[in-house]
Amino acid sequence: MEGTGGRTNFRSQLLPWAVVALAAGVCGAWAYGRAGASRADLVRDVAVGWSYAAAGLVAWWRRPANRTGRLMLAEGITWFIGNLQGTGVPLLFALGAWGEALNLAVLAHLLLAFPDGRLATTLDRGVVAVGYGLVAVGGLLRVTLYDPAVSSEASYLSCGDCGPDANALLLWSDPALFDAVDLVYRWAGALLTVVCLVALVRRWRLACPARRRVLMPASVAIAVAVAFVGWEVLYVLAPGALDAANALLTWPSDASQIAVPFAFLAGLLRMRLHRASVGNLVIEVGADPTPRQVQNVLVRVLGDPSLRLGLRAEEGTTEGTSAYVDPDGRPLPLPRPGSGLGATAVEDPADSGTPMAVLVHDVALDEDKELMSAVCGAVRLCLRTSRLRAEVATRTREAADFGSRLLRAVDEERRRLERDLHDGAQTRLVFALMTLRRLDAGLSRGPDPALRLTVAEAERCLRQALDELRDLAHGIHPAVLTRDGLAPAVTALAEQAQVPVVVMVEPGRFAPLTETTAYFVVSEALANAAKHAKAEAVSVSGRREGDRLVIEVADDGVGGADPALGTGLRGLTDRVTASGGTLHVDSPTGGGTRVRMELPCD
Repeated sequence: MEGTGGRTNFRSQLLPWAVVALAAGVCGAWAYGRAGASRADLVRDVAVGWSYAAAGLVAWWRRPANRTGRLMLAEGITWFIGNLQGTGVPLLFALGAWGEALNLAVLAHLLLAFPDGRLATTLDRGVVAVGYGLVAVGGLLRVTLYDPAVSSEASYLSCGDCGPDANALLLWSDPALFDAVDLVYRWAGALLTVVCLVALVRRWRLACPARRRVLMPASVAIAVAVAFVGWEVLYVLAPGALDAANALLTWPSDASQIAVPFAFLAGLLRMRLHRASVGNLVIEVGADPTPRQVQNVLVRVLGDPSLRLGLRAEEGTTEGTSAYVDPDGRPLPLPRPGSGLGATAVEDPADSGTPMAVLVHDVALDEDKELMSAVCGAVRLCLRTSRLRAEVATRTREAADFGSRLLRAVDEERRRLERDLHDGAQTRLVFALMTLRRLDAGLSRGPDPALRLTVAEAERCLRQALDELRDLAHGIHPAVLTRDGLAPAVTALAEQAQVPVVVMVEPGRFAPLTETTAYFVVSEALANAAKHAKAEAVSVSGRREGDRLVIEVADDGVGGADPALGTGLRGLTDRVTASGGTLHVDSPTGGGTRVRMELPCD
């Protein structure tokens, strides 16, 4: 709702300017007609001025942040200033004579600022400043010497009935001095026109193909209009010899000037469509964009074959090494000043504005800030999409690997249980069963002293089987852990360990899954310390830190354990991860091994 209200308020602000432009055209036409202009001349004059004003209002409405619309509106209003010389009012006559060339200064400003509404170079700013200064100072000096009663040919308006008081700013009536000042004034304007053309040609030559497509409609119309303006300057400098040709070219000259504002609108529309095509980049590269695809689409859309996409290097860079790599992984150096190339960083707002990529491109693209902003936004979205897809794929693979390892671990544990039962308790129970059968057979034949020995042997086998079943159950889930908690269970492990163990575990109960996971990780770590690390001493510590249980097992063994290679440590990592915790192993060669895990307390 706020955006709609803001647009409505902005439209209401344009209405007064539309009224000003309309009034300027009406007053200008009346004054021009009063000075003796023909109906055809009136139509041409009003058409040119109102064309600029209308195009300017539309451009200003469509793109409020761009000054091009305001400059076109100013051109349309100032177009009629010179007509004030036909009002018959001395002060208005003087203002009209003074600002007669103001529209040309505004036109130069418009030409050099198109399409962004900004003056990009020092040359452009200098030309515009000199143009306005020439009209302000030179025009004022000229009007103070302009006596329309004796120098009526100096204006495009006839002033046959003008008296000596027609110019309110006339200070000195000296036709010879006026002619000299007027000649210098017009030659200065002609020279400035040439410099303006040079600046326009220079901008065209430096523009990349995409920029030229935006400039093309206005450039053609501008070239034709400037040619006619140049002709009019020549006519003013040598009017007598060019009268016939000037009369013939009047209509084409005005027609070309009418076309200029609409050519500007066409250029602005093309720029808008150009930026819209950049917005479609995300759709064009597809759902799984690669850096190479993004670069190729940008080259085509922007029309810049020199464009290169550089991705931020994953590792830190050393001196002399580029911080970016191209889509093929090769270092991409940033352009040097004066190379004709520019660099635009694609920043990542999610990473404190750190550049996630860089675009190396034709330096001319730097002039279109809005376009490059749209390009950076599209590239940022594409790279984020690619990065997210890569992360999802990685996590999917990790989840699949984790599931496979978990299934293998479950299967191996099942086989171990089956093997332990088969080789241990099952064998002893079968032996006890056979012994009891012999006892039964012996009892059926009568008393026998050897039967006592048979009963004792069966009792021994049953006790051994019972002990093995208890040990097996303890391996599956120790009773001390369920009954007394983690600290006593770890103490029991330490007492059974093959190396001296110091236990410093805070008492207290935790979630059953947390206690079980911590117990088996400590058990595996103690076994590794004795079996692989050749440790002489081990310490186990456990403490609550906020809502996390932190367990550390450290030994003074040989170190060098690699979780990525050993199935035991990798299995521990999977088990801790499945319990919602993290496991970190620090095992420098010769520096012992430290296993640290964090698990949720509840």
